[in-house]
Amino acid sequence: MDEKKNIFGEIEKKTKVNQQDLFKLAQSASNTNLKSEQNVRQLIRQVALVAGVSVDKKKEDELVKAIISNNVPMDFGTLAKMFQKNNGK
Repeated sequence: MDEKKNIFGEIEKKTKVNQQDLFKLAQSASNTNLKSEQNVRQLIRQVALVAGVSVDKKKEDELVKAIISNNVPMDFGTLAKMFQKNNGK
């Protein structure tokens, strides 16, 4: 159990998103049809809102295309970098 707490603690430090919000996002994503452009755009906007980042139209289009084509990196670090590039970090 301590290992899980440490993992979520590290995620919270890096993303500034609390554990409850992460679970809500994960549940929302698991119930979302990721082949629907409208659903994917809504999910991207939810993630951006919770993470406190803005996603411009170009970046949103890139993310939608990657998700719909199933060409999304599955590791959290790479996904975080995709969002950070948009914010000049």
